[in-house]
Amino acid sequence: MMFASRAGHVEVSGIRKMFESAPPGAINLGLGEPDLQPPPKVIEALKKAIDSGMNKYGPTGGIPELRQAVAERLARFADVKPDTVLITAGATEALCVTMQTLIDNGDEVLIPDPGFVLFGPQVRLAGGVPVTYSLAEDNGFIPGIDELRALVTHRTKAIIVNSPANPTGAVFDRKTVQAIADFAKEEGLIVISDEVYDAIVYEGAHESFLGKYENTVYVNSFSKVFAMTGWRLGYLTAPPEMIKQMAKIHYYMVACPPTPTQYAVLAGLREPEDYVPKMVKEFGIRREIIVKELGKMPGFHCLKPKGAFYAFPTYDYDMASEEMAMSLLSGGVICTPGRAFGEQGERHIRFSYANSQDNIKKAMERVRHHLETALKGKIK
Repeated sequence: MMFASRAGHVEVSGIRKMFESAPPGAINLGLGEPDLQPPPKVIEALKKAIDSGMNKYGPTGGIPELRQAVAERLARFADVKPDTVLITAGATEALCVTMQTLIDNGDEVLIPDPGFVLFGPQVRLAGGVPVTYSLAEDNGFIPGIDELRALVTHRTKAIIVNSPANPTGAVFDRKTVQAIADFAKEEGLIVISDEVYDAIVYEGAHESFLGKYENTVYVNSFSKVFAMTGWRLGYLTAPPEMIKQMAKIHYYMVACPPTPTQYAVLAGLREPEDYVPKMVKEFGIRREIIVKELGKMPGFHCLKPKGAFYAFPTYDYDMASEEMAMSLLSGGVICTPGRAFGEQGERHIRFSYANSQDNIKKAMERVRHHLETALKGKIK
């Protein structure tokens, strides 16, 4: 059978590969999915929306009330108008719409390495060429402006940034955000900023790219902040001339975002509770547990993450990250090989601590036991 060439230009996600290979009883520290449930008022609002008949097609850009609420949420960063907000089927579709609208055949896009698994494939599916910039552990997984400048060619059109970051847990400070924004402005690039984990920062405040530079596409999601990954609802905002074109592409992808979930999220935004602070506090406790335990592991070294809910340790064992992840999988723990996030992710393993404290402790016990038995003597 003959397939479209684009199908051969992307690979199966390394995250999904591990998840689907898991033996029964394995503890899942692989997927970036909170083990919490959405806020009760959000769940009740979803039920009410369904029962009251909000089950039909809605506006392509999202219901006006939710676009307004999102604009108000973003007001702390910039003066965002509701008509420049597009409600999407998760941040995944928001990124896809962005690439399909802005990236043409042969356009180069700077993407982080290690970086989220969708960035490279989304660029390729749009006909673009992903060009990686390195996030080195010894620099706190923060990009270097000199390297970014060296990568720019006449074909470079955009740069993708992600803070708080998946998989590294790095958080860009104000100086870094402004430096990247200034670099993009000097080079005439579009900034595509994935800020899905903006609410999950452990020290200090989140610094957004929104409002720092006019040619910025801001992407976010409700999946993490309200623990509703399966509801598939996100959003983006961009300059008016971009949004007009993005809305057309968005229509031909999904027609409109899911209607009842929009009303549910609206309830969460209109009547904020202490749900998010409690969630972040809990993730902070889990962060301390997993970093402490990884620090005790033979041959493992872990930089303390500043945001999101991922630990991204390096290791001294003489084996590739996929081999290491498969080995730990046989020991009963699902994790993700660092290579799934790019070449610079090799010799790293990503552990998600979006699981219970008890499960994290049990998983770390299994990892330690596996390292001390099955992998004993394999340290370089």
